[in-house]
Amino acid sequence: MFSNQKGAQKPDGHPASENGQPAGPVIPLLSVVGERARMEGKFDIADSIQVECEVGGEMNVGGKLVIGEKGVVNANVQTVDAIIKGHYQGNMIATGNVEITDSGRVTGNITTDSLVISKGGFFNGNVTKMNEHSTGQRPIYLMDDLRTPQLSGQR
Repeated sequence: MFSNQKGAQKPDGHPASENGQPAGPVIPLLSVVGERARMEGKFDIADSIQVECEVGGEMNVGGKLVIGEKGVVNANVQTVDAIIKGHYQGNMIATGNVEITDSGRVTGNITTDSLVISKGGFFNGNVTKMNEHSTGQRPIYLMDDLRTPQLSGQR
């Protein structure tokens, strides 16, 4: 269910490259896998995590949260970065980037400075810019890339 994917290790516990020499820094990625696995509670993860099962409750992730295509997360989440390929429902605060892929489905509120929704991705909720005061809301405009040069006077 849990696996820490750090690659090959030398007997002294340090990662080894193909030639047996110590490899560069490896970012650990904790994976939670199991189609029928369901976990509920409060989770504090220091590094990054990939979820391929059902998780509920509250998550505090010190690195990147990856919700895989089979992952279902119903939780309030605080993280640095997030990639959502599966289903997410809840309130998320991300100090870095949030990406909803073409297979991602999100229902809830996201607070971040960077949100990318791929074509085919689904988002139903509100987005709040990080560190934006509630009285300082600015309008959001969607512009066609082909018309943008014309509007700015460029040809």
